[in-house]
Amino acid sequence: MHIVMAGASGLIGTSMSAAFRNAGHSVVTLVRRPPASAAEVRWDPAAGVLDPGALSGADAVVNLSGAGIGDRPWTRRRVEELFSSRLGPTRTLVQAMARADTPPATFISQSGSNYYGDAGNTVLREDAPAGSGTLAQICMEWEQAALAAPAGVRVVTPRTGVVFSPSGGALGKLLPLLRLGLGGPFGNGRQFWPWVTLPDVSAAFLFLLGSPVSGPVNLAAPGQADVNTIVAALAHALHRPAVLRVPAPVLRTVMPGLADELLLSSQRMEPAVLTAAGFTWQHGHLADAARWVAGKTSPH
Repeated sequence: MHIVMAGASGLIGTSMSAAFRNAGHSVVTLVRRPPASAAEVRWDPAAGVLDPGALSGADAVVNLSGAGIGDRPWTRRRVEELFSSRLGPTRTLVQAMARADTPPATFISQSGSNYYGDAGNTVLREDAPAGSGTLAQICMEWEQAALAAPAGVRVVTPRTGVVFSPSGGALGKLLPLLRLGLGGPFGNGRQFWPWVTLPDVSAAFLFLLGSPVSGPVNLAAPGQADVNTIVAALAHALHRPAVLRVPAPVLRTVMPGLADELLLSSQRMEPAVLTAAGFTWQHGHLADAARWVAGKTSPH
């Protein structure tokens, strides 16, 4: 399969492009600098510039573009960037598909579990309504942009949860503290985080490339857990205590806006579509995932 990838340089994209190539697929990545090899094509998503020929004959386009949600404080300019860094590339890809001689058969365009907003203990399947808040709005507009792909293109919008990795990602700031015995839950810890390990994200995208599934797909492990349970499992795997709870008011002071939507909101997400389609998780249980993150099992 010939795959064109946007946003391939980040943590998820690097892992995913390697997984695609290991599975025997050819991968071309879209870059904003001069190409360093034949496996790269230059584009300017902010200006809407992409040669449609780059997509002609591709079996699939995978879109992971987007600035990091929790990387910087949420100033007005940063929030605008969170929107534009997702909508610009997605619209540019869709417009190039419309002009391509042979549009790709499949378009997998990233979305996020924050689509559902703060949903408390409600079990969220793919047909659950969108929530409220900045991140929910971003996800809604992101998915709508992808769904504007030309007729005949199968569009999949994986609503990816909190990605676990030993080397950064969502746990980037928490893991070093836990290793020192200084970490703990955020707020009351009863909010659900829809977690998934990095290898399972790549495996799920690979699975979706070859399956007939379309539309939204909840991309999280089936082992639902709240933050108290997640932090306890990670601490146990690291053989460290995790008793230093960070109160919600402190988080809101340190991370205005961001804390409520990213750390304190709850999405009890069920991967109903992936389960029904027959996907198998490498780390379906929290204890297995925690051991992998802690380096207690060999990565696959």
